[in-house]
Amino acid sequence: MIFISEKAKEKVALLKQGSGLGDDYFLRVSVVGGGCSGLSYKLDFDNETQPNDQVFEDQGVKMVTDLKSFLYLCDTTLEFSDGLNGKGFHFVNPNASRSCGCGDSFAV
Repeated sequence: MIFISEKAKEKVALLKQGSGLGDDYFLRVSVVGGGCSGLSYKLDFDNETQPNDQVFEDQGVKMVTDLKSFLYLCDTTLEFSDGLNGKGFHFVNPNASRSCGCGDSFAV
């Protein structure tokens, strides 16, 4: 399962509305190679699922990930911060053994 915080849920809804995307769009969460620690998170809106996609819904937000990414994302929570120490989405990932100083990448 992938989870989403209340604040992240609100920000996703605002971004979706601001982009004029309909209810058929969902949040695609992926893990890609790169970054200081080797793996990085990727967020996009999408409206087409693929054969091996894993589909989750938390707090009314549909989130989809490919099977390979899910192996890294299991039990991860998507958060959003708008504080003084940085603004944006970040992941609380219990599977990450370390992350870089900027928080954009991780390793397992």
